[in-house]
Amino acid sequence: MPELSVDAPLDGSGAPGPAGLGEPVVRVRPAWTASLSLSTLAVFMAFMTPIQILLPLQLEHIDPAHKSTALAWVTGAGALIAVVANPLAGALSDRTLSRWGRRRPWIVGGALAGAAGLAVTAAQHSVLGVALGWCLAQAGLNGMLAGVTTPVADTVPVEQRAEVSGWTGIMQSFGLVLGALLTTLLFTGVWSGYGSLALLTVALALPFVLRFPEPVLPRALRPALDLRGILAGLWISPRAHPDFAWAWLTRFLINLGNALGTLYLLFYLTDSVHYGDPGTGVLILTVIYTLFAALTAVPVGRISDRRGRRKPFVLISCAVMAVAAVLLAFVHTWTAAMAAAAVLGAGFGVYLAVDQALVTQVLPAALDRAKDLGVINVANSGPQVLAPALAAPIVAWLGGYTALYLATAVVTVLGGVLVRNVRSVD
Repeated sequence: MPELSVDAPLDGSGAPGPAGLGEPVVRVRPAWTASLSLSTLAVFMAFMTPIQILLPLQLEHIDPAHKSTALAWVTGAGALIAVVANPLAGALSDRTLSRWGRRRPWIVGGALAGAAGLAVTAAQHSVLGVALGWCLAQAGLNGMLAGVTTPVADTVPVEQRAEVSGWTGIMQSFGLVLGALLTTLLFTGVWSGYGSLALLTVALALPFVLRFPEPVLPRALRPALDLRGILAGLWISPRAHPDFAWAWLTRFLINLGNALGTLYLLFYLTDSVHYGDPGTGVLILTVIYTLFAALTAVPVGRISDRRGRRKPFVLISCAVMAVAAVLLAFVHTWTAAMAAAAVLGAGFGVYLAVDQALVTQVLPAALDRAKDLGVINVANSGPQVLAPALAAPIVAWLGGYTALYLATAVVTVLGGVLVRNVRSVD
């Protein structure tokens, strides 16, 4: 493979070297960040709204006596698909020679496939059918996610990365707010809810794809299109890349805590808080959470960029999120739930901005950025597989919601402590 010089002339992507494979040196414009944020909003709206609202309502109608177990199976199956689809799509994106670049075809194609999966899910009337439809949606949306997450590493210089990650990060929670508003106020039926998400997923992906071209990967630099080699490359040795491994484990544990805390939120409001309208309650808590995440993500991201430090902010964010979990564990009231949402949002906003910037600084190779970020994203989706298996017995036999949220706090704090083992980033 030809040797890549990071001092080569700019190719228009904001990064030196062919196809933007070197370290980016030119700050991205606000319009670039805004368009990428819209694409990120699209994919997380399509991910989170079904998990938090549509799937619980659909499964409660299909099998009310076993709604918790059905939700655990469906979300767990979808997350298992995500574990495979995201890094695989990333590896294929790294090898894409399209004249539209490496990322944009996957953003559009994934959006279309994800929208089709949402439509299939909406049409199902059995738990198995819902699971199969959701798996199809997860496969497409994870292809889109592979294209959406990599441009930050491809194009944004390190000294701007936490700020941009703050903007894209808050789109994760804002996606749920927008999706919740659509599905609880405008499109209240299951079919119309899924349909509106499908249309918006495609529409919001288009501004970034149509407005911002990216360089084409030279054929001479493309990694081999060998399935066995691609699959082997999904394993990144912790011995060879310890900082990557510690960053992965940190993210896995923090997202496991988040998954444990949010999976049964609708049922928590119903069964423990006894809130009269739990669907609306989830929406209110999500709005509070998103507001406080927005208040912290970008400002703290700028501070992190200016100081060149990431790990202290990750530690602080985990401590704050653990406080919110402890509050939910011991005070089962609506007022406490709102306070916890505010605290959790503030902590998670910091985490979203700073951890994503940290991760992009420990990627093993420029040619494999999308694949490596796909492996990192397994730490997002993997907990969705594990959380139902842990949460269901905790709620049923090991102490109910108090034990569940205490487990959330412990796992979150552990994730924050382990980030200290990352050596190449301050």
